[in-house]
Amino acid sequence: MPIRGVTDVSGLRDIRSLRTSGRRPIQRGQNSAYLDLYMLQMAKDRLEKEAALLIKRGQAIEKRLSEIQKRMDSLERAPKVQPPSDQGDSSKEQNSPTKRKWKKLALRY
Repeated sequence: MPIRGVTDVSGLRDIRSLRTSGRRPIQRGQNSAYLDLYMLQMAKDRLEKEAALLIKRGQAIEKRLSEIQKRMDSLERAPKVQPPSDQGDSSKEQNSPTKRKWKKLALRY
């Protein structure tokens, strides 16, 4: 089972930073700029990966929706095409629930 990260926990996806103190040095050095570039690149890579996954998921959803629609269409057409009965009205009388005879069965305990 893979280890879940902060991005996998629902509700934490929209948090951009987790600064606790909010303090920054007044004078920013070159190292700070490199760190910011690195952090932004990591965020960009993560978002591009997530966008690719969303596209793939969207395609899977669209495919499943089209399969469901095809199945629904075939099921809607199925009752309309029923084979004609050769016996006419007598078959309807035999299959109707009011004309059916119940089978009796004796049970001993």
